[in-house]
Amino acid sequence: MGVLVALLLLPLLGGCTAAAYYWQGIRGQLDLLERARPIPAVLASTEDPALKRKLERVLAIREYASRELALPDNPSYRSYTDLGRRFVLWNVFATPELSLEPREWCFPVAGCVNYRGYFVEAAARAEATQVAATGDDVYVGGVPAYSTLGYFNDPMLSTFIRYPDTEVARLIFHELAHQVAYAKDDTVFNESFAVAVEEEGIGRWLAAQNDPALTAQFNTSQRYREGFRILVAGVRSELAALYASPASVAEKRAGKVAAFASMRTAYDALKKEWGGFSAYDGWFAQGPNNANLAAVGLYTQKVPEFHALLAAENGDLRHFYARVKTLAVLSKGERESALAAAAASRTANRTPDHPVGSQP
Repeated sequence: MGVLVALLLLPLLGGCTAAAYYWQGIRGQLDLLERARPIPAVLASTEDPALKRKLERVLAIREYASRELALPDNPSYRSYTDLGRRFVLWNVFATPELSLEPREWCFPVAGCVNYRGYFVEAAARAEATQVAATGDDVYVGGVPAYSTLGYFNDPMLSTFIRYPDTEVARLIFHELAHQVAYAKDDTVFNESFAVAVEEEGIGRWLAAQNDPALTAQFNTSQRYREGFRILVAGVRSELAALYASPASVAEKRAGKVAAFASMRTAYDALKKEWGGFSAYDGWFAQGPNNANLAAVGLYTQKVPEFHALLAAENGDLRHFYARVKTLAVLSKGERESALAAAAASRTANRTPDHPVGSQP
């Protein structure tokens, strides 16, 4: 997203600092595109059998995404870029010391988003240090993939090609969903929609594969993901109540410290249940703090509401996308009211045979 903003806005900017930020986005995007090679060409030349197998799987997933999930049928994820680094971007998130409300960075064309992206990790961390000096909580998150919303042909990246096949499928479905609908100034809406599409998509894809090994792989990943989400949701709820309370600043600070200490203890217990699985260690290494929690919340807050919208369309993805596009052009308040109404309607219409939380 930051790259799209950069390409659109650099000619409008006069300040040296702003121009430097957007220029790094242009350089990073151009480098990514210049390195891209059609996947068939990579398959014909690579001597890496593992890479070949993964890229063959990517092509199959990509075809499935458009054929069965009605996601855009274009050159995105049909080329491959080897970046030689762990992440393509690093996003900076920030919140006030005693709030879970993420800061926004606003741009004249693309609107406001709740993060600021950098192609160079050191630059992201320098920005985070600057923001932290104002008293905010900050978090720097590595990004394995992102979408340019269809303005460019997004390539498959080396940053996530080695992920388990189910995770590769999730990311492709997620990023293609961003090309379907985009609401200006509403990161939660955009990301929650993409997560809902990825969740629905992975369920359908796994059913179509009928592969017990893939299903087991997904179930393991889902166990970790759900455990982490539940942990984060509990702490978010606790801190939201604390920050909204009439407690003094000192009491809120003390409660915040206690909540995050308890969270670390709970995470250690989870890791033992998971047999030492440590993928979330990096997230905890930077805090945790309000900004960590806000970053997770941006992706998950409205996911149930989007599943409710899909259920209201009887699982028809094309109709679902059309409805989401309609919501995307409304005001933020109107969107939130419509999503809340969809969720309430689904809850009211449930029967005992369809418990809350089941997939549509």
